[in-house]
Amino acid sequence: MSSATSEALFERARRVIPGGVHSPVRAFRGVGGVPRFIREARGSRMTDVDGNSFIDFCMSFGPLIFGHQDPDVRAAVEAALSHGWSYGAAETGSLELAEWITTRVSAVEQLRFVNSGTEAVMSALRVARAATGRTHILKFEGCYHGHADSMLVKAGSGLAEMAHPDSAGVTQQTASETLVAPLNDEAAVQDLFGRHGTQIAAVILEPLPANHGLLPQRDAFWHSVFALARKHGSLIVLDEVISGFRLGIGGMAQRLGIEPDLVTFGKVIGGGFPVGAYGGRRSLMEWVAPVGPVYQAGTLSANPVAIAAGLATLRKLESHPPYAALEKRTRGMADALEKLAAKRGDGSVRVQAVGSLFWIVLGETSTADDVVRSVTQIPAAHKARFARLFHALLERGVYLAPSGFEVGFLSTAHTDADVEQFLAAFDAALTAARGP
Repeated sequence: MSSATSEALFERARRVIPGGVHSPVRAFRGVGGVPRFIREARGSRMTDVDGNSFIDFCMSFGPLIFGHQDPDVRAAVEAALSHGWSYGAAETGSLELAEWITTRVSAVEQLRFVNSGTEAVMSALRVARAATGRTHILKFEGCYHGHADSMLVKAGSGLAEMAHPDSAGVTQQTASETLVAPLNDEAAVQDLFGRHGTQIAAVILEPLPANHGLLPQRDAFWHSVFALARKHGSLIVLDEVISGFRLGIGGMAQRLGIEPDLVTFGKVIGGGFPVGAYGGRRSLMEWVAPVGPVYQAGTLSANPVAIAAGLATLRKLESHPPYAALEKRTRGMADALEKLAAKRGDGSVRVQAVGSLFWIVLGETSTADDVVRSVTQIPAAHKARFARLFHALLERGVYLAPSGFEVGFLSTAHTDADVEQFLAAFDAALTAARGP
């Protein structure tokens, strides 16, 4: 499989773009090699500039639940373009989408559109601090909430201690106002609240952690976290940027049977275009300017083309709900991948799946219930083995996200034939993944 044109383009890109890419994981640093430059995509497939075709299981990291260039979404975008593509003024599309969401997500009485999940999280945390008069935010190790300074932190040396910067340019003072707790550990969270509860403005969490592997949590763990937050007067911010509308109209909040104070959305609500949103109770959202003193603005917020794509996507999800079929296909595919590995005598391969998300875990683990639920349970061999698997699959026409810690996504555009091709490629690639 030739990649000569991609290699030449990457060399050009590195001269004018940091690392040659506009988001780090695209550079293939986690797997090695040269990133493929994509020429076009349609349905379940992408074609690169060298003419290679791939079944795409990255799906732009989640938003394309109906696949590339879904005809209904495309028609909505083309109609919006015929009227204009940026106004910098009030318009009807964002009103319709806001009404659609607030009438279907009980926790969201009002919301504000932004351009990304990072903006949504940053703004929601600002509201939480203003409304509570507190300074600290509690997050969980292995959960990613965008690249706002206060979220680019890592745990300290002690259990659930004050965080340290996880990026150059983030000051220790900023990091000191974020607390980091381990996933799947009620005692650690309780201890942290016992020591810092009066300072914590909000607990932010991915109800389905999917940014450092797919790390499904026990419902009992999340419910204990919610109870502690309520007890100590801390707000709950649910980061549903990935899970929102991907697992159902009600997202993970509905699955867990909880109602957060604030919610952040992204990905699916833009149908593949740049859209984010944060919302919650009216009493909290009215802290936001121009009604309240919390400032947040954006020149391209609620861009009419992106809003049209999001509204078409959500309406289609409601009129033709794909969730049960997607979950069945994803679970079936995950089971089949594990069986192929077992047939080859490799019992160290597991595939974790929730809804239409999946994650291939490579290496021996020792977990109590056979599910990897925290960063510390990820096998030491996983990263190196995944890099080998990734390239073996790429050579066989299967594109996964180029990192062993990113999850895969199925869309309604994926067919039985696509899944069968993936299984055949995986079977052949397992030898390469095992390594020397």
